[in-house]
Amino acid sequence: MTWEERWHPLREEWIIIAAHRQHRPWSGEIIERAEASPPAYLPDCYLCPGNERVSGRRNDAYSSTFVFDNDHPCVGPDAPLELNKPTGIYRSRPATGIARVVCYSPNHSLTLAELEPCEIEILLRVWQEQYTELGSRPEINHVLIFENKGEAVGVSNPHPHCQIYATNFVFKTIETEARVSRQHLAETGRILFQDILEAERADGRRIIVENETAIALMPYFARYAYEVYVAPKATHASLAACSEPELKDFARVLKETLVRFDNLWRMPFPYVMVLHQAPTDEGAHRGFHFHVEFHPPLRRPNLLKYLAGPEIGGGNFLSDTAPEEKAAELRAISHIHYKHA
Repeated sequence: MTWEERWHPLREEWIIIAAHRQHRPWSGEIIERAEASPPAYLPDCYLCPGNERVSGRRNDAYSSTFVFDNDHPCVGPDAPLELNKPTGIYRSRPATGIARVVCYSPNHSLTLAELEPCEIEILLRVWQEQYTELGSRPEINHVLIFENKGEAVGVSNPHPHCQIYATNFVFKTIETEARVSRQHLAETGRILFQDILEAERADGRRIIVENETAIALMPYFARYAYEVYVAPKATHASLAACSEPELKDFARVLKETLVRFDNLWRMPFPYVMVLHQAPTDEGAHRGFHFHVEFHPPLRRPNLLKYLAGPEIGGGNFLSDTAPEEKAAELRAISHIHYKHA
């Protein structure tokens, strides 16, 4: 048995590693696997080309990516400025911003893992454009791009898509990451994420795949069983700063990582994917290193990693697996998608 704490330098918190708990008896809820493949087009899907959405607006007859303003945004440019003022220590302010949806493909049946590298490159350019356009607005302090994939994370529509929240505030995780990156640079003269990459390359056991300018790894301090970071090897504050060769390399490493996820249990692999990019609040975010984080909720093919007492109540993650073992699993899997092998 192993009990160990590992420091997460980007979040400033300890992660408890208790890998022997992975195979403890379980009589709770399990996740049923959906075997049927969806069709390429559904007439009642709000995201398929040409279809009418719940707002009454109609999608373009798009053939590649498609971006539109979310019909049910969590923030909006017209948020009421006059709010009921709370009393005492409580505070409130308008939740202003822009929420958008990005459809990856007109094909309802495809996931990001099944897109060709050239199609992923197109999507990466769309992400670059959205970050640059939205982030340039004076009222936008942060552009959060993320994908919730699979019923296990509560996705409302299986059509391949991600969302963008461009907000008047900086999301807490990114705020912390930006602060610790600045502090590390000021105190050591080094980039924090580069020190993480150096440590991972020196160890080697947690690197999943890499090419000339991009790398995918399961960090030493991973919280979820199959948590993976995909990053350019050079430090850039955002995806928008990556060069064309870096974009191509990044697309290939991203594709291979996603394929290995799906091949793990021969199923569409659920996850929360988040692009970690510097805030756009005109602050000096020196030392921030753009990367994509995958937080998959499953620790077995049909078993969720439940957030319970330690995570929700105590505020620290307890991991039931060892990152070294799970990274080895992903490395050993074919990079050819099981549907095409």
